[in-house]
Amino acid sequence: MSLHKWPLIGGNQGFIGADNYVAVLQHPVFWTALRNTFSIFLLSSLPQVILALFIAWVLDANLRAKTFWRMGVLLPYVVAPVAVSLIFSKVFADQSGMINTLIGYLGISPIGWHSSTLASHIAIANMVNFRWTGYNSLILLAAMQAVPHELYEAATVDGAGPARQFFSVTIPQLRSTLIFVIITSTIGGLQIFDEPRMFDTMGGGGADKQWLTLSMYMYQLGWGGHKNHLAKPPP
Repeated sequence: MSLHKWPLIGGNQGFIGADNYVAVLQHPVFWTALRNTFSIFLLSSLPQVILALFIAWVLDANLRAKTFWRMGVLLPYVVAPVAVSLIFSKVFADQSGMINTLIGYLGISPIGWHSSTLASHIAIANMVNFRWTGYNSLILLAAMQAVPHELYEAATVDGAGPARQFFSVTIPQLRSTLIFVIITSTIGGLQIFDEPRMFDTMGGGGADKQWLTLSMYMYQLGWGGHKNHLAKPPP
């Protein structure tokens, strides 16, 4: 279909080769969306995997009420993405949000979470981390529990402390699971749609496309009334 002129109404109107690709690559909105997507991905996926690994390590320790804490870290995952986005859009409101209220007590000027490109990416990344960190933690926790205890016993005999055991025994044994978590986090991060879509009431990615992602860009081209968003849509 990408090699044809194929509007939603009218169907296939003939072969046009790579004209659609050329039109997209020449459109500045595409490059803005590409930048935003990778920026939000880096701000969310990297801290998410590190935090999930730490939470899994804590949950693997001898804690009281283990089941309670393990269920607790999974609760954000079962919350609807739209609900999470609506709540966080209020938390990161430009003037009256909870974050700006708290930093106001410290004498810090309010942050324009919706007007600043970097600030909006940080806010959206926090939404993503809130939903997916607990899910990844439980995956890593299951892998940690499968590590043979004999390895830890041998490391203890050799004089390795908890930190050395974590980096020299636990992480190497989690290599395949970590690869799986990183791949799934990468896929999810590059497909992000719900959180930036619901970050404001307009759902257009910001006045200057500060947080427009590739998924939102494709939605606007195909279903969102691209004439209102794009100056020169592809054929």
